[in-house]
Amino acid sequence: MPMQATAQRIMDNDNELPCTKEEALRQNLIGTWELVSYKVEEKETGNFINAMGPAPRGRVVFTPDGWVAFNLEGSNRLAATTDTDRAQLMKTLVAYIGRYRVEGDQWITTVQTAWAPEWVGTEQRRTVTVDGQYADVVTPWRKMPNWAAGKLSRSIIRFRRAQMAA
Repeated sequence: MPMQATAQRIMDNDNELPCTKEEALRQNLIGTWELVSYKVEEKETGNFINAMGPAPRGRVVFTPDGWVAFNLEGSNRLAATTDTDRAQLMKTLVAYIGRYRVEGDQWITTVQTAWAPEWVGTEQRRTVTVDGQYADVVTPWRKMPNWAAGKLSRSIIRFRRAQMAA
């Protein structure tokens, strides 16, 4: 009987739900998410900037061992043929990689590489709500290097859990 009790205890422990809301959120984030929408709000005016266009694309990947990688692109990006074209493309790109942790309803990324060098070594906080197959994300107010001309703005982003390939 002691062997059966030990086996049952191990099975019960494996079936336990995460012990905290933070751990539950961390577990919900793990996997690959595809970009659905990306809106930018200017704090000063309350206006929305169409920074990423009507059909942005991208992915965010959260790994179980604490890494996150972003690559988000604006709509209708075309291959650059000049330095001016390449500079313009930077205005419709957000890409970075780092270690993440969860605190409350936020994930915090310690950025290790980024499309904007000034982000390397910083912590980027994102408030997130996961509801089924969707994750809604809001950034804090900040000055982005690629839009809003140095004014405070925040991004309001929606992701959908990516479907597994058949």
